[in-house]
Amino acid sequence: MPVELSPQPDQELDVRPLRKPDKHPTIFTTYASLPVGDGFVLINDHDPKHLRDEFEVEHPGSHRWDYLRREPGNWRIKITKLAAAPLPRVLLNTAEEVPDGGAAGAVWTLPFRERDLDSNIIALSANGRIDAHVGPDLDVLIHVLAGSGELETELDTVELSAGALVWLPRRSRRQFTAGPEGLRYLTVHQRRQALVLDVGLARGGGSTAADGQR
Repeated sequence: MPVELSPQPDQELDVRPLRKPDKHPTIFTTYASLPVGDGFVLINDHDPKHLRDEFEVEHPGSHRWDYLRREPGNWRIKITKLAAAPLPRVLLNTAEEVPDGGAAGAVWTLPFRERDLDSNIIALSANGRIDAHVGPDLDVLIHVLAGSGELETELDTVELSAGALVWLPRRSRRQFTAGPEGLRYLTVHQRRQALVLDVGLARGGGSTAADGQR
């Protein structure tokens, strides 16, 4: 359905006086406050290519980007809001499009700045391991995408194979060991800024991971 653009004069946002760390947050805050169909003219001292890339990640298909002026020290771009919220979209095909290159650890993560969830695809090489540890203070849902392995809990061992949907209650003890073909799985959980995955070598050629992402 076509979007009716506002006939009102566009507001201007001159970010040239701002500190570099403040520019993009200010621009996205201004964009978020717009009603659908409205826009603003961004004034910058250079072509904001990285900003445009961020808009393509955060708001693909729901904004318009029009260059009005391209002069040294005076770039003007009209950014128009075409939808009230970012549009639903397919991120990738987990059966085909996850290049891990034999790497261990997080081979894909949600790329959005504004989100309520964290999600990662974790890859373990053949017979690789994430050592036993107590999980974070949040529930984690895991979907096994490929390979096989074992999940050792506090009391027993759970066999993992492609298609398995696994629930990891908060603070539960877990250890992952990949089978001979490796193991790859998707994790989904509530966002927590402190969660970091750090995969390194462990005894027997396995790997270790810091609390949080799996």
